[in-house]
Amino acid sequence: MNRYTLTTALLAALIGAGALAQDQTRDQTQDRTRETLRDQDMYGYQMMTPAERNEYRERMRAARTNEERERIRAEHHERMVQRARERGITLPEAPPPGRGPGVFPAPDPGGGPGGGGPGRGN
Repeated sequence: MNRYTLTTALLAALIGAGALAQDQTRDQTQDRTRETLRDQDMYGYQMMTPAERNEYRERMRAARTNEERERIRAEHHERMVQRARERGITLPEAPPPGRGPGVFPAPDPGGGPGGGGPGRGN
């Protein structure tokens, strides 16, 4: 292998590694943005830790009926109203309305966009 071929191969490998790092950074940024937007739909999200937000989402996903989701939502609302009072923050009196079935669906069996899950045409 001559010096030109070796230099070209090394340069190609470095460019590929840089592109991969950019893709990973972009994906992480998009994930954080989606999570932030999803959390903003959660009543009192700004007063919750990430662990509390995850726990709430999991409880909602695990609920088997709309009535159970509404009960969880009402309990959460009361907890956030109390927390807001303790911190001197004013929140709306009524909890946000539920958005119906499918708000907290099970994780995508295909692993997300481009995954091989059902209905993906793969």
